This record gives sequence, structure tokens and C-alpha cells, in this order.
Amino acid sequence: MNKIKSNKNKNNKSDIAGEIRHLGVIIENVDDKVSLLAEQYGDIKKTLDSHTEILNSHTEMIVKNTEDIEIIKSDTSFIKNSLKVKVDLEEFKYLEQRVSLLEKKLASASGKSASDNIRK
Repeated sequence: MNKIKSNKNKNNKSDIAGEIRHLGVIIENVDDKVSLLAEQYGDIKKTLDSHTEILNSHTEMIVKNTEDIEIIKSDTSFIKNSLKVKVDLEEFKYLEQRVSLLEKKLASASGKSASDNIRK
């Protein structure tokens, strides 16, 4: 009976030692996977920081472009309003022709040149 107990103790001890070795292997495996995850996290963090910097620069550019657009809108509005008062090119040419015809008629009626009539 003692021999059976001692064999069981040896088997239990060897089973326990085997279990401990097995747990050691599992722990090493988990450690490797955690290390891999930590490396991946570091790379992802670097990429995220890079994207954050890019977004910040884009935000600054958008703000500047928005300000520029507001200035352009203001200038366009000013030009639009000032064009309402000005005469367009075709209308101006038509008026020049009418004035020229009137000067010729006036000159022929008075017998003087058109430029003499204008000077008076």
C-alpha cells in the first residue's frame, strides 16, 4: 500500500510539474501576444498623432480660406454695386456715335468745325 501511495505521489508530482510547465508555456504565449499588441498600439498612436497634426493644419487652412472667401464676397458685392452705376462698353460706343453725329450736324449748320463748337 505504501508503494501505491508513493507511486501516486510521484505521479501527482510529475503531473503537477507538467501542469506548471504547461502554464509556463501558456504565460509565455500570452506575454508574446501582449508585447505584440503593445507594439501595434504604439504604431497606431504614432499614426493617430500624425493624422491629428494633419487635421490641425487643414483646420487652419480652412479658417484662412473662409476668411478669404468672405473678403472675396465683400469685394464682389462692392464691384457689383459699382457696376450698376457705370455704363457698359456697347452703350458707351453708341453714345459716342450719337455725339459725333450731333457734332457734325452742328458744325454743318454753323459752318464751323466740330472741334471749334466744342471749345465754345
